[in-house]
Amino acid sequence: MNQGPDYLKARRRQARVMRIVNVPMRRLLRLPFPTPLSRRLMLLSYKGRKTGRSYHQPVSYIADGDTLLSPGGGRWKLNLREAEPVQVRLRGKEVYARPEMIRDPAQVEVLLYKMIAANPRTASFIPFVRPGGHIDSSELSAAIAHGFSLVRWHLDQTRLDS
Repeated sequence: MNQGPDYLKARRRQARVMRIVNVPMRRLLRLPFPTPLSRRLMLLSYKGRKTGRSYHQPVSYIADGDTLLSPGGGRWKLNLREAEPVQVRLRGKEVYARPEMIRDPAQVEVLLYKMIAANPRTASFIPFVRPGGHIDSSELSAAIAHGFSLVRWHLDQTRLDS
């Protein structure tokens, strides 16, 4: 992975921009009805693992059968516990979803290609995806070794039906 000074500057700049953009995104994603934005973004509500502080994180997703897929490159995923439901604002409705972390490089690569095909904008937020949507396998493996994963969200049907 290219970890030179330009790469690190770009990543820091992207993080600053996302912190600013996420403020209005949270408000829009909390609306009680679907919006064009909610077709690609959902709002996670969870507690910090160590602090217990409440967080509300906009996250991109695509539908994959009965599940949702999200790239898990940020720190927010560190607060998730596999199979423990998280409150999600999805297309204007409150639902619960259980996260499953996917870290197998071959499986991540296949699912990333599926995500990029469904939403090409996804590629712009993942540093090892090259122009044209090509995934650099060696950089993908390095990213996974440093904590990158995909999150497969299993919607909690028992909570949805009540």
